[in-house]
Amino acid sequence: MGRGGGEGSEEREREREWEEAAEAVAYDSCTWPPPVVAVCGPGNSGKSAFSRLLLNTLVGRYKKVAYLDTDVGQPEFTPPGFVSIHVLEEQAEDTDNPNKSAIPLVINTSGWVKGTGLHMLTEMLKYASPTHVIRLRTSVEGKNLPAGMFWLDEPEGDPAINLVEIRAAQHSPRHLLIKKEARIIRDLRIIAYFRQCLPMEFPVFSYNDLIQGFASIEPFQLPLSKLQVIDLHSQVSDYTVHHFLKGTIVGIATSASVALSNQCSTPCCIGLGFIKAIDVSRDCIHLITPVSRQLLENADIFFCSSFTVPTCLLQAAVWPAALPRAPDAGPHHRITTKISHPPLPLLQLSLALVHADVDDGKVLFVPWVERVNS
Repeated sequence: MGRGGGEGSEEREREREWEEAAEAVAYDSCTWPPPVVAVCGPGNSGKSAFSRLLLNTLVGRYKKVAYLDTDVGQPEFTPPGFVSIHVLEEQAEDTDNPNKSAIPLVINTSGWVKGTGLHMLTEMLKYASPTHVIRLRTSVEGKNLPAGMFWLDEPEGDPAINLVEIRAAQHSPRHLLIKKEARIIRDLRIIAYFRQCLPMEFPVFSYNDLIQGFASIEPFQLPLSKLQVIDLHSQVSDYTVHHFLKGTIVGIATSASVALSNQCSTPCCIGLGFIKAIDVSRDCIHLITPVSRQLLENADIFFCSSFTVPTCLLQAAVWPAALPRAPDAGPHHRITTKISHPPLPLLQLSLALVHADVDDGKVLFVPWVERVNS
């Protein structure tokens, strides 16, 4: 057998291993309480792919399945930079079983396996107390997570936790290319996110079309004095905030979510915005965002980000302002990104430029944002 045949055999064996692991979790979930499954491993090892397989396996057995995505670099449902939780729903076969009304939780983790990233993963696993941990391992031992139940203080581990080790996805040339061009992929996701500000029928056939489209968007105007600007890495003064924010992407948040909750002190981020301009004399920020006007009325916090702003957005900010506004791009066409939302059918998720890949009723690629008309 040639080399290609050997690689194909290894890939089929790896697929069987993944399917058996997913089925084992689903089988264990027949009892109470529902499983909490953490999927861990180095970057580009297949954590997101296995998480999708596990979601598809569980969603056929439960009315709802929760998905907690902590991979802020390449999240499944949101633009880069978000930690989010989603509840997915599809008709389960055995809906009369009371255990099936429980909600299993699948946690997709980041690919950091050393230093601060490993410390964060350790603390998160301690807090989440998973019933199952799926550990993806590569052939390069130095790139893998520590062996055993490394997050526990007891060296012997916990017999109540099911630790399952599976082989990572093979690193084909395409995988290496994706890893090398991760920044470009993040840029494309951000561009696709802000593309929602334009009508669906707006033609985009070239890079200049994107620039002209973004330049034609009429920005929202928010009072600068009523916004709290939060930067986790530095102190932002009122005197320098306009220099600090102009031409950046910010997280738009509302403190109203904190007031409604006695258990959470973290404001709810409702989406991203690009600050096109700041008029200090008029106390006004010009903001481009697909978040609806209704949600923006409650926005009073901006989180500074370390995003590299796509060039087309920066060029649109200095494009001649006399360009006509895109037709039918009013607020009623704006689309809101729900970071936390009620259960939704898997197969109803879609996005311009990013579509679900569906085969035989199963989601092969889960889009990273939900489109909802505001």
